[in-house]
Amino acid sequence: MIKELIYGCVTGILFGFLLQKSRVIRYDRQLGALRLIDMTIVKYMFSTILVAMVGVYLLKDLGIVKLSIKSTVLGGNIIGGLIFGFGWGFLGYCPATSLGALGEGRWDAVWGILGMLTGAAIFAEKFPLLKTSVLKWGVYGKITIPEVLGVNHWIIIVLFVIGGLFLFRWFEKKGL
Repeated sequence: MIKELIYGCVTGILFGFLLQKSRVIRYDRQLGALRLIDMTIVKYMFSTILVAMVGVYLLKDLGIVKLSIKSTVLGGNIIGGLIFGFGWGFLGYCPATSLGALGEGRWDAVWGILGMLTGAAIFAEKFPLLKTSVLKWGVYGKITIPEVLGVNHWIIIVLFVIGGLFLFRWFEKKGL
C-alpha cells in the first residue's frame, strides 16, 4: 500500500513538472488548442497516449500487469465529453491544467476546480437516476479497438505510433 502511494506521488509530481515545463498549463496554450491554432497541448496529450499504449501493453505482454478495461457506454461518454468540453471552453483550463495553473498561483483556476468538485458531487447524488437512464445508452461492454477489429494489439499500436509521428511532423510543418 505504501509503495503504491509513493509511486503515485512520484509520478504525480513528475507529471505536474512536465505539464509546467511544457507550458501546456498556460491559458494562451489552452485557448490556442481550442481555436486549433496551437497544437502544443494536442501533441503533449497524444504523445502521452502513444507512450502509455506501448508501455501498458508491453507490461501486459510481459505478465507484469493485468488490464482492467472499463465498459464502453456511449451515453455517459458523449454527455460527459460535452460537459468536459463546455467547462474547458468556458474556463480555459482542463482538469489537470487547472490544478497546475493553481500551483503556479493563478487563482482563476479555482473556479474550474470548484466546478469539478461540484460536478462530481452532482454525479454522485444523481448516479442512481443516471444508472437507469444515460448509463444504459449504447452499452458495448469491455471492448478494445484490437478486439473489435480482430487483430493483435501491436498492429494497432504500431499504426497509431506511425500515424502520430506523421501528425506531429505535419503540425511542425504548419507551425502548429
